[in-house]
Amino acid sequence: MPVLPSQQLRILIAQGVIDADPAIAEDQVQPASLDLRLGSFAVRVRASFLPGQGREVQDRIRDLEMHRFDLTAGAVLERGCVYLIPLAERLALPGHVDAVANAKSSTGRLDLLTRTVCDGGTEFDRIPRGYTGRLWAEVCPRSFAVLVRAGMRLNQLRLRSGEVRLDDDALERLHVASPIVRGAEARIADGLAFSVDLSGGGRVGWRARPHAGVIDLDRIGHYDPAAFWEDVRAEDGRIILDPGAFYILMSREAVSIPPRFAAEMAPFLAMVGEFRVHYAGFFDPGFGWTTPSRAVLEVRCHEAPFALEHGQIVGKLLFERMEEEPDRLYGSSIASHYQGQALKLSKHFLAPDP
Repeated sequence: MPVLPSQQLRILIAQGVIDADPAIAEDQVQPASLDLRLGSFAVRVRASFLPGQGREVQDRIRDLEMHRFDLTAGAVLERGCVYLIPLAERLALPGHVDAVANAKSSTGRLDLLTRTVCDGGTEFDRIPRGYTGRLWAEVCPRSFAVLVRAGMRLNQLRLRSGEVRLDDDALERLHVASPIVRGAEARIADGLAFSVDLSGGGRVGWRARPHAGVIDLDRIGHYDPAAFWEDVRAEDGRIILDPGAFYILMSREAVSIPPRFAAEMAPFLAMVGEFRVHYAGFFDPGFGWTTPSRAVLEVRCHEAPFALEHGQIVGKLLFERMEEEPDRLYGSSIASHYQGQALKLSKHFLAPDP
């Protein structure tokens, strides 16, 4: 039983394997994942942490807590600060089921580092088989301060059992049967490699402006992009990434996820450059299936300026088998903001000028 689809997630909810207060809403259930909701309060802590084997998150919070505050009416999370927020959802996983979490697409495009933490956890975003207990979101705004409220959905959870990942031979066969890349060669080596698109004479991406205003995460299609982002334009198919800066770029390849598969974005190699690609890594069954869709790349440069070239490989997609086809696909009868996307900011912004 590989990745569990939407209809099986509903069964687990009915059985109490996934429980919540307030009760889980139908629109939290996605084709291959469940949206997780922020709880009623947040705790600012001095540093990020993992609880470690045999230790509870709450115990570590006591060691590192600075102050806590209510989220019911909304509160601002400041740039560069680390917050722990309990999630509304709790788990009582069977012994053969584990879970992996990731930030939602709009969360990553705001440079809002969001990771899931569980009691006894030794890795972020990984919940072991048979885990019983609550979950926490660690939230660290990097580029913009954000206004959040209880019930908002910043991250998501994917449940799986057994071996789910396709090896390269299986991925090659899948590509022959149902092309998973369009507009470029499929480069398969420990997953499907993808590269950055810096072609053309116009805008190839955006760079986050320093000292921008607060973003209310409930406001959709509201903010002027120019107040928060500056255009990035390539020279001879190259841009220079500045240390500490955050960029929104686009993949050269159009990605297509068949209905019986899901995918997760992963870094390519640490040795290819001083930058990190991706904060939000889940690709649902049906993404790009009917309409070619590029992968939006969330890029942060680290210690040294780095010259990024058009077509340079910057990451890879790891494909996973679904237990069965979900009863609804990404972009089909659900509110999928990024189906058919090219270069696109998060849903909170107005359409930018050409």
